[in-house]
Order: sequence, then C-alpha cells, then structure tokens
Amino acid sequence: MKKRAAKVSRRVFLEATGAAALGTFTSGCARSVQPAFAGTQAERRPNIILAMADDQGWGEMAYNGHPDLHTPHFDAMAASGVRFDRFYSAAPVCSPTRGSVMTGRHPNRFGCFKWGYSLRPQEVSVGEALKRAGYVTGHFGKWHLGSVLAGSPVNPGAAGFDEWFSAYNFFDNDAILSREGVAVQTQGESSMVTVDAAIEFISKHAGGGQPFLAVVWFGSPHRPHRALAEDLERYRGLDKKKAALFAEVTAMDRAFGKLRDELCALGVHENTLLWYCSDNGGLPESGATGGREQKGSIYEGGLRVPALLEWPARRSRPAVVDTPCVTSDIMPTLLQITGASIGDNRPLDGVSLAPALENPDWKRPRGIGFWDYPIKGIGTPSDEWMKELLAEQAAGQPVADKSRLRLDAAEIGDRYKHVAFQGHAAWLEWPWKLHRIEPKEGGEPVFELYNLADDPREADNLAANQPKRVAAMTKSLDRWHDSVLRSLNGKDYAR
Repeated sequence: MKKRAAKVSRRVFLEATGAAALGTFTSGCARSVQPAFAGTQAERRPNIILAMADDQGWGEMAYNGHPDLHTPHFDAMAASGVRFDRFYSAAPVCSPTRGSVMTGRHPNRFGCFKWGYSLRPQEVSVGEALKRAGYVTGHFGKWHLGSVLAGSPVNPGAAGFDEWFSAYNFFDNDAILSREGVAVQTQGESSMVTVDAAIEFISKHAGGGQPFLAVVWFGSPHRPHRALAEDLERYRGLDKKKAALFAEVTAMDRAFGKLRDELCALGVHENTLLWYCSDNGGLPESGATGGREQKGSIYEGGLRVPALLEWPARRSRPAVVDTPCVTSDIMPTLLQITGASIGDNRPLDGVSLAPALENPDWKRPRGIGFWDYPIKGIGTPSDEWMKELLAEQAAGQPVADKSRLRLDAAEIGDRYKHVAFQGHAAWLEWPWKLHRIEPKEGGEPVFELYNLADDPREADNLAANQPKRVAAMTKSLDRWHDSVLRSLNGKDYAR
C-alpha cells in the first residue's frame, strides 16, 4: 500500500509542477521520449558533477512539500531525474560528510570527527581515483577538509584536483577564494560565484578528449545568512531568520539552474552525471528538517538530506529510490561506473548505487553505521584567513601561520589507541534504526530502537519490546565499530 501511495503522490507532484507525463524525461534541454534505461549510451564514461549544499535539510525543498520555499530548478530535476527519498549524510556536520564523499568511507576511519578536521593524505580520494582513470578534475567552493594553501598535504590539489577555486570553509557574497593557493577577490552572490567558476572549468574541458569531474560545493545556506534583496523580497512577511535562510536556498537554486542550463548549451548534458545532496540536516529556523532534531544530531533530522541525480544517457525517465542511501555511496558508485580503482582492499562503508539507476526498487545489501564521536570541532574562519592571505600575497610575504598548512595531517602514531565506543552511534537496517548512546557521566550505554517506516521522527522507542532485534543489531554495530577503529589507527595503510 505504501509503494502505491508513493507512486500516486509522484504523479500528483509531476502534474502540479507542470512536468511532462510520468515516464518522460524533461529539463531545460529539448528531449524526445527514450527507454527508461539507455544502456548503449551508458557505455561511454560520463562526465561527473558532484554538487553539495551546506546545511540544507531534507525538508528544505519545495518538491518535498515545504510550504514557503521557492526552488524551481531543484523541483524540475526532481521531476525528471532520480530522486533519493531516504538519503543520509554520513555525519551530522560538514567536514566529516565531505570526507565520506571523497573516500567512500565513514569519516571516523581517518579521524575526521567534526567540522574543521582534515582528510589524511593516506586516503585515496575520488579526485585521485578518477584522475588516474583519465579524468580531468576540478574543485569549486567550500573545501573544509584541510587547507587551501599551496604546499599543504591536504589542499584540493593534494587530493587529486587539477584545478581548484576553493574556500577553507563556508563563504558568503564577495568572498575571497583560493585559486590553487593564490587568493582571489570575487564579486557576487556566493552560489553564483561557485557555479561560474565550475562552468569556466567545464567549458574549457567539455570539448576535449577527457571526461571531467567537477566537485561544486556551495557555501549556502550556512549561517550567517546574507541574502540578496531580490531574494528576500520573495519571503517578505515571514520571520526574518526564516526569510534569510530561504532566500539563500533560492539563490543557490538559481545558480544550480544556470549550471544545468549550461550543460545543455555545451551539448554535454546527456552523458553528464549530475548528483546533488547536502552535507547534513537542516537548521532549526527552517521548521522542516525531515525528522527529530537538527544539524549536529544523528537522529533523522540531523542526517536525512535532499538528494537528486540525473544522467540522461543512463536513466532517461524519472524515478524515486526509497531504499536508504548515504554520502559514502557516492564514491563506490563512481568507481563502478567509470572503472576507476582505489588500488587496494581497504574497507569502504558505501555501496554502489549504480543498480538503482536501472532498477529503482533495488534494495541496499547491508546496513549503514553512524558514529558521532564526542570531540569539539576545529575553527576555520574562511573569511578572516583568506583576507590575511590576500594581504600577505599583496605584500609579497610568506604565509605567517604555518599551522594552516596542516603539515602533520598524515601523523597517526598512538594518537587514537585510547578511543573507545564513546558518544552516540547508530546502525540502520531498514526499516530499523538502533541508537547506542554512551552517557557523558559514564555507565552502561542506552539503546533506542525505531521503526522508521512507521515512525520517521523517531518518537516511539521499541527497544524494550524487541530485545532479540536489539541484540542482533548491536552485534552488527560492534563489528562495524571494530573495523572503524582499525582504520582509525592506520591499519588500512600497512603494506
């Protein structure tokens, strides 16, 4: 009954947004109706664009039923492409989730516990893997996985990106960004600045002999919200905090629409895989996070995010994927599609979602682990640091604060030998989600169990009524935890 209801709501959505009849691919490009799975065109390796918002929750999309938000370009993609309705960030804050996209692994495996932590140079990033496979690679926008200084072992270039125009952290309008280590003052709304840099890269390489990978990471709608007047006008009459947040989402939607249109103009839309998601759940002022709690929590509201994918050469009709997916799945999916490799057998937490493009009813073969380790983040004030870099370069001076290079990023030693299963962890085996919460004051962990199909807001704890299920899922969570600790202490890198 639930599946039937989902299909009906999908048709209603398509009709309400003015999209073509169910089963027809539509976007800004003129198209004819094609078979749902166009296998012959998919034999060519696609161009790839990975786009990500900063702090946009699952409910912060008009297509997901938000009563106030204006997101016409995201809505159009939702109506024509693949919509992942149960997509999760690997962590409840930004840097760790971005690390999961780069590696296909849970971020605690490489010590990226909270915001401001970096990648390890020992990790194989999606940029490195695809570059080895013949892709030209670029990163644009928020990095937040180390440094954007030249000479750093954890800048985008060190992670396999041929070209990069990047910020330490989130950034606002008229931002200063780093072009391969050189500070550049920009002018304009932050999302559009990011997209324009990506379009410059795509335009340069679209006609070449190499496929491209473009990672486009927006700085919006992260606080503080500094929206354009024209976007604020649309939300006049709403609470000021909400209006500013919604206006930033609308500006990001407009920039994303420009990116999709440019793919059409360049004639590369058919064989470009465009994947969009967010790095964690939403902010409390949105009023629609998609579940209990918000950013910073591994309850549903902190992890469930919007996610969309289109690749007309592979999937030419709209689809809804309801099985749980996570940002760690992005890299394994791209490895399978492109034939790229990480070069060893280190454990990946993600699974390839390529089968879901052919069969949206595909079911995930294994569970998903989450672990919010109780440690503070590391402050990385991009605006302040980039102003300092711009001034240093103008004066012909070297970087004054060498700590921003993160030269010790590869060091492990005995640093993590003491780490136990502290904090809040969870194990998801649809429809069940088990939480293991270590009390701050010590003592035995507390367990919570929810049936997400019946209780998506995690309000009815069934742990006391399901002791056998709790025990079985705890074993799975413990095995996963042991594997994560092994990685954390560098065992994956031993030769």
